[in-house]
Amino acid sequence: MSNKITSIPRPLVKTNQWVIVISAVLTLFFAEGWFLIVPLLAGISGIVFKYNPVMSIAKLFLKKKPEEYIPEDWEQQQFNQKIAVFCLGAGFISFLLGWNTVGYVFTIMVAIAAFVAILGFCIGCFIHYQWKMYQYRKAN
Repeated sequence: MSNKITSIPRPLVKTNQWVIVISAVLTLFFAEGWFLIVPLLAGISGIVFKYNPVMSIAKLFLKKKPEEYIPEDWEQQQFNQKIAVFCLGAGFISFLLGWNTVGYVFTIMVAIAAFVAILGFCIGCFIHYQWKMYQYRKAN
């Protein structure tokens, strides 16, 4: 059994966040939910297959070795990605069903969360921490 901590280089995480923000802004600007499909499918792929095509493409542009960048915890990023996929999926499906107000709400939520994460505060990390603390308190 290995105790190796899996991580993701921060520039790859930031790229994924920017793709979410840009897709959400395009969705809001053009009132077209199809812009959400790229980060949605990339996120689903990352969760299900452990392969995020957005990050894989971004990895080609890294100037240093991946391990030379500030690492982001893989487990934490998976948790964040699940939240993002939920919001992106809810927004996309809402637009498909003609529930535009609901689509806008979920799209705005994921855009704000991703942009705030780019600025340095991770809402998903805060939620994950609170969840872990709840589990700890419940167990003890």
